[in-house]
Amino acid sequence: MPRVVRFPRFGGPEVLEIADEPSPEPGPGQVRVAVRAAGLNPVDYKRRRGGSAYGVTLPGRIGRELAGVVDAVGPDVDALQVGEEVFGSVPDGALADYVVAGETMLAVKPAPIPWPVAGGLALAGQTAWDALESQGLRAGDVIVVSAAAGGVGSLLCQLALSRGIHVIGSASAGNADWLRSVGVHPVPYGHELPARVRELAPSGVTAAFDLHGDESIQQFLDLGIPPERINTNAGDAERFGVRRAGRGAPDLGTLGTLAAFAEIGALRVPVTAIFPLDQVADAYRRLEEGHLRGKVVVVP
Repeated sequence: MPRVVRFPRFGGPEVLEIADEPSPEPGPGQVRVAVRAAGLNPVDYKRRRGGSAYGVTLPGRIGRELAGVVDAVGPDVDALQVGEEVFGSVPDGALADYVVAGETMLAVKPAPIPWPVAGGLALAGQTAWDALESQGLRAGDVIVVSAAAGGVGSLLCQLALSRGIHVIGSASAGNADWLRSVGVHPVPYGHELPARVRELAPSGVTAAFDLHGDESIQQFLDLGIPPERINTNAGDAERFGVRRAGRGAPDLGTLGTLAAFAEIGALRVPVTAIFPLDQVADAYRRLEEGHLRGKVVVVP
């Protein structure tokens, strides 16, 4: 019997359970995907903890990005066929052996991209892409990114660099060398951050992207960055008067571009840990420890 991860009550990773359920059947415009890898994201545990903004109905399912093989198609499916390798995102429930999704949410995966990389690319990658697009940046601009080595941050930094943008990124000491290897100027977390940014960008910073939380937003404001030039998807945007910016609607054109970059090595998707489905609680514990380099991925 196929497996699915769910949570019957709100709480920590310990509330996650694996249940056996019949394979879902695709409806009109949908396909069924045999999941090969699913990336974990902070929004997953925020939903699992019971954040009122997410409207979760119990028992809840978890996971929002995946990669796998199409193994069944419903009526009126035009673009995808059985046997095609795909990646994309779903509203929830990606942590399962089989997932049904609309074909407009899935892009074709180039064969050379490993499953764990593809499984962690769609949601994090498009979030990074959309954040950059929201600020109208151009070559020569200078940006600062908090949690620069994380799932979204690592991709946002690389995408910005590919556009000729100078990137300063905050990270733990253990991730500084990796950031340098892709062209980012690393700075440490904590009270030293504003001074280090001023040293690296004496003429000022064009925009800032917070992927860490309220402390980073306050430091960006202390640097004199206008609130409208600060994006956050981790902190309290309303409290600080900055922009809440996350991923827009799934866009197959964007996913195709991200996949093309990853295929030729122009976009590196670091995977810090891979867990089997029956260790999903441990996978989320690793994610929630923080200080990650890239993604935590579950492989059914």
